[in-house]
Amino acid sequence: MLELALHILDIVENSTRAGAKLVDIRIIEDTKKDKFSLEIADNGNGMNDDTLKKVLDPFYTTKDVRDIGLGLPMLFQAVKLTEGHFDITSKEGEGTKVVAEFRHSHIDRQPLGDIASTLMALIAGNPEVDFVYTHQKDSKEYTLDTRDIRKEIEDIPINNVEVLKFIKEDIKKGLEDMDV
Repeated sequence: MLELALHILDIVENSTRAGAKLVDIRIIEDTKKDKFSLEIADNGNGMNDDTLKKVLDPFYTTKDVRDIGLGLPMLFQAVKLTEGHFDITSKEGEGTKVVAEFRHSHIDRQPLGDIASTLMALIAGNPEVDFVYTHQKDSKEYTLDTRDIRKEIEDIPINNVEVLKFIKEDIKKGLEDMDV
């Protein structure tokens, strides 16, 4: 995975498979402190201690379709390349939180990528899940909360094509206004 948006897609798909009904995605760019932080928290099934100890092993996965799980190990490696910090916490029945901090200016920090398309795909493919996406860059902030959108659209499905177009454009404009 060459973009952080693809790591986000992979992790959030794990969250939805684990039964999450709310996924909080937070990106914090602090250029003064030279930090780029990515946090993903969910209210899914969580993991037991034994599984949590194995998640960074590329030859371990809980998926039945293959014998390897490269998502988290690849993100961990991307963090290490930028002299960053990685943490994952989880509690059975409560959910999981992944934190990946990168040195913002590091030449090896992967670009964010097309986060608007990533979020649109996640919302389209998981209409029963709520997503909160917050992106801070220094003193500016953008937030998208599908719970608020659901209130506005009432009985229109959140994965309606027109709603998804609106969401994608709103994210693009919000990030553009922040110079992201």
